[in-house]
Amino acid sequence: MEKEINAGYTITDRLSVGNAEFVIGQSESAPAKFVTWKVKKDEKDYYWGHYCNDRLTALEDLCNRALDEVHHLESLRQEQNGGENPARQNGKKKSVPER
Repeated sequence: MEKEINAGYTITDRLSVGNAEFVIGQSESAPAKFVTWKVKKDEKDYYWGHYCNDRLTALEDLCNRALDEVHHLESLRQEQNGGENPARQNGKKKSVPER
């Protein structure tokens, strides 16, 4: 796979959620060594950059942004279902793993 670069940052990680992707970029020469961006799938328009000084912080931000998108998509689905909680459809409670 060809190396992907945006604004001088090499894309090292990618998470897909729905039609969105969240990526981590890394640069050895930039003041902030890491950045996370949101990008639409199959596009190269990176936006809403969150800049970080270390990889662990960037990974946490990437995961939090992806999880926020999951919650957003769940709320949209709930609205489409007329406000019914999808976890309680058919009278059954959805099993959720403990953290």
